[in-house]
Amino acid sequence: MTEAIAAPPSTSEGGSQLTHRQVLIVFSGLMLGMLLAALDQTIVSTALPTIVGDFGGLQHLSWVITAYLLTSTASVPIYGKLSDMYGRKLLFQFAIVVFLIGSLLSGASQSMLQLVLFRGFQGLGGGGIMAMAMAIIGDVVSPRERGRYQGYTGAVFALSSVAGPLLGGIFTDQLSWRWVFYINLPLGILALVVTSTVLKLPYRRLHHPIDYLGSALMVAGVTCLLLVASWGGTQYPWTSSTIMGLGAAGTVLILLFVAQEFRAPEPLLPPRLFRERIFTVSSAIGLIVGATMFGAIAFIPIYLQIVKGVSATSSGLRLIPLMLGVVGTSVTSGRMISNSGKYRKWPIAGMVIVVLGLYLMSRLTATTNMLEVSAYMFILGVGVGMVMQVIVLAAQNAADYRDLGTATAGVNFFRSMGSAFGVAIFGSILTNRLDYNLPRHIPPGSHISAGQLLGSTPAQLHLLPAAVREGAVQAFAMSLHTMFLWVVPLAVVGFLLTFLLQEIPLRSYAHVGTEGPTGESPPEPDLARGPVSAAE
Repeated sequence: MTEAIAAPPSTSEGGSQLTHRQVLIVFSGLMLGMLLAALDQTIVSTALPTIVGDFGGLQHLSWVITAYLLTSTASVPIYGKLSDMYGRKLLFQFAIVVFLIGSLLSGASQSMLQLVLFRGFQGLGGGGIMAMAMAIIGDVVSPRERGRYQGYTGAVFALSSVAGPLLGGIFTDQLSWRWVFYINLPLGILALVVTSTVLKLPYRRLHHPIDYLGSALMVAGVTCLLLVASWGGTQYPWTSSTIMGLGAAGTVLILLFVAQEFRAPEPLLPPRLFRERIFTVSSAIGLIVGATMFGAIAFIPIYLQIVKGVSATSSGLRLIPLMLGVVGTSVTSGRMISNSGKYRKWPIAGMVIVVLGLYLMSRLTATTNMLEVSAYMFILGVGVGMVMQVIVLAAQNAADYRDLGTATAGVNFFRSMGSAFGVAIFGSILTNRLDYNLPRHIPPGSHISAGQLLGSTPAQLHLLPAAVREGAVQAFAMSLHTMFLWVVPLAVVGFLLTFLLQEIPLRSYAHVGTEGPTGESPPEPDLARGPVSAAE
């Protein structure tokens, strides 16, 4: 159980719930940590073309993002288990320290390979920051009231959406891309100081064996499958022994992971969670939303820099409509869900808008004006904002308290998994189509590969002969068109899945202060499923 602030006031529901002021005190610490992780997601993408221009190693471009997503994804379920043993506050602070060490090492990288490895280490902290923050929120605020506070978390993402691209561009253009990582240090130290001061929450330690074998099998299996997604059709033919071998190995490892989860005393992802349809459907939707969201964020700045010729700063600032769409509907949906107690319609409507936004993004050409680009990004963001927070809320509301941390981590795990695979697969499709389109659009005898194009800074592109530059821009725009068209059917699947999401009444109590003698929260009658038994 998460630590509880001393002597919170009693409620009519038989427990001790936190007051609005006490919740805000807890949120002040959580939001600083979340700002740290959220800022990192937006600040790096604008610097990628410049990083590749300095280091080369285009084949590792997508792995600068994917390595972070992979380790942050794999670590999330482990944090969920460890937080039951050592308290969420300790794990939250540990994650911040790991994130800061990874940031320092990433900023000091001397090669693309080092950067990828250090980004992976940084992800071990980033995954814990988000997972622990959401789990603590699930502890101290009831699902019915959580929408009131979504505005505060929304403000964090709004700030990161504006400050991240802007700072990333300014550092890249005026100082060095290394500062997109160094900026985390003062923010992280401040977050540690604040959390040490405000999260004064004693906890009851629960001893659980950690499923280390399951963790190893999952990481190894996912890594193999990500390599297939990244390398297939680009560095190696799909029918090559390398790709076929990695695919077979990844499949076997994932099957072994599933088998291990059924036999482990305390599995990383308990099979009982998947017997709850709301958790399963929410996780599947999160997988798809993660893939579409991060696919767009990773490659839109490259489109802006290559096709529109804008600087890193400008490309970052022009991502703001996407983020404002996400934040605006996230806050609005949260408040309206708190008022009505109904959440199911939001993911359904949101996925319709996501499909529309992705289709509009596929229509981007070399001549599309910036007003249209911004409008398309905003539409996509509006759809994502109506889905992303709601599926976490639905899963937390359906979970027993014993599974709250694991269920929260599980939904985030699948969303992060979608992000990692989305970046890898979309990057592979983009590179593959560039290899096909470039020779058809640049003058005969010109020599520029997909790797050289994606690894060029806007300044380097301007040095190319006009005919070569115009042909390369056309080839990139056509390749991006194909990439986004591949994403649309995936989003349609996500839309169909939303109809399987059940609507059950939102709990009106929080877990902190409402535990029974065994440490379990008292079951609340479920009007949709009937009375809940103590064994359920």
